[in-house]
Amino acid sequence: MDVKGAGALVAGGASGLGEATARALAEAGASVVIADLNAGKGEALAAELGAGASFVEADVTDERAVAAAVERATEAGEDGLRVSVCCAGIGWAERVAHKAGPHNLELFSNVVKVNLIGTFNVLRLAAAAMSENDPDEEGERGVCVNTASIAAFDGQIGQIAYAASKGGIVGMTLPAARDMASRGVRVVTVAPGLFDTPLLAALPDEARESLGAGIPFPSRLGRPEEYAQLVEQIVANPMLNGETIRLDGALRMPPK
Repeated sequence: MDVKGAGALVAGGASGLGEATARALAEAGASVVIADLNAGKGEALAAELGAGASFVEADVTDERAVAAAVERATEAGEDGLRVSVCCAGIGWAERVAHKAGPHNLELFSNVVKVNLIGTFNVLRLAAAAMSENDPDEEGERGVCVNTASIAAFDGQIGQIAYAASKGGIVGMTLPAARDMASRGVRVVTVAPGLFDTPLLAALPDEARESLGAGIPFPSRLGRPEEYAQLVEQIVANPMLNGETIRLDGALRMPPK
């Protein structure tokens, strides 16, 4: 699918992987709508990207807010909303049970709500809008890219909530693609490994270098631009559908 002139929605697009994706899609000629809770960063990024970009403040778990972002992206594109990327997510570290007692149920629920239910909320609303598009020459109407994590496969000690939420995203990828196949809407998930995002930026340089050195090749943290590059490749290749792609430099996470 050609993104030039297409409407594109990037949820969680104000920083990290989402910011890099918004930049790449805008550079490729898409009309990008950045949806995020951080209005300051989102508005600044949209202003930097120029007239082809705009910002909508949205919590991915909020049906009305996401619907408004989808509508904005639909109106922005020459042929409607064609690309949706969900990068929004949170994490929480706690064991199933520990000296202080069992895992906090509310916190587990909140991680699942944001990461899994929030991703599904963006997916379902974007896919519904794409279904109304005119098909291109190959019968395609749009593509939805979700973000999981290698924690879905290699969840570490203390990652029970995060791994469960990301595993749910992996699990819904194929049935979602099958659901939307008749409408010409593709669904693909990316499972990143260790990337140099604001989350890891808070760590000391020594700790970040140590994490990168543990990746087989390349032995460094992933760059957000490399995630964005894969999103562009997914959008461009119509045979990529119903699949989860690990983007991790052959990393397999140890227990801790």
